Amino acid sequence: MTKKMTLLFAMLLLASSGIAQELYSKAFGNPKDKPIVFLHGGPGYNCAAFEVTTAQALADRGFYVIVYDRRGEGRSKDTSAQFNFEQTFTDLNALLEQYHIKKANLIGHSFGGIVAVLFAEKNPDKIASIELVGAPVSLQETFKTILRSCRKIYTEKNDSVNLNYIDMIEKMDPTSVEYYAYSFGHAMQNGFYSPKKMSAEAQAIYTSAAQNPSFALSREMTREAPAGFLKNENYTSIDLTKNLQKLVAGKMKIYGVYGKDDGLYSPEQLAQLQQILGNANVKYWEDASHNVFIDQQKSFLDFFSTTFN
Repeated sequence: MTKKMTLLFAMLLLASSGIAQELYSKAFGNPKDKPIVFLHGGPGYNCAAFEVTTAQALADRGFYVIVYDRRGEGRSKDTSAQFNFEQTFTDLNALLEQYHIKKANLIGHSFGGIVAVLFAEKNPDKIASIELVGAPVSLQETFKTILRSCRKIYTEKNDSVNLNYIDMIEKMDPTSVEYYAYSFGHAMQNGFYSPKKMSAEAQAIYTSAAQNPSFALSREMTREAPAGFLKNENYTSIDLTKNLQKLVAGKMKIYGVYGKDDGLYSPEQLAQLQQILGNANVKYWEDASHNVFIDQQKSFLDFFSTTFN
């Protein structure tokens, strides 16, 4: 296989039922190169943003890159999806087998970082390294950061209407889907997912990506997934601190890449992550937000090339 993009629809077996289900996946690069599997954010989103903008560029650096949409999310339609980690890990194991990958480097973007860490705990022999990209360690701390930042913005604007909304949210059950949805809604409303100052490189990437119909999928959300993972895994209460400490103690290679304009994470949260992973293993870049692989793509690719080669 050459570096030319190859589209594959991986037939993955659902262990609990034995029924073959088709998950969307796509491979970039040479299968003989070091394998990377991209785990997208959400729950409820898809791999389209990374697939369109970054996967081929990473393959051009000498990696074999696999992207896919989780079961019941994005283009992996499945009305019987269970939205739990057991099924997610079964699918990921099947994906590795489908692409003949014995040991993978995982890129976990946002919620995909949670999937990467928990999968690595159960399957350490199948993981060469993990890179957390805009991924939460504690979602509860992320919610507090969002609400605290929004309160500051609304106070400075003397926006009494939205200050009342923040008061209302803070009185909700912090593990509920409503708390989750309203918190992220205000994050989006205040531009927490976009860099305050976008580089010319990033502008060009976004402009080019917008010409690809698949890129529009990156803004579409599968509504059943957040409620499903919340009901089955109570994922908004997950704190990966001890999980990461355990993996690091076991000599797992783990790295973090974050944008300073990503309003989901405070500098204090990044400092805590640096304490766990080591300062040299966590990059915190200017002029980048949640999609740091687009906002600072050259730095992202350079870091991968140095780290994984």
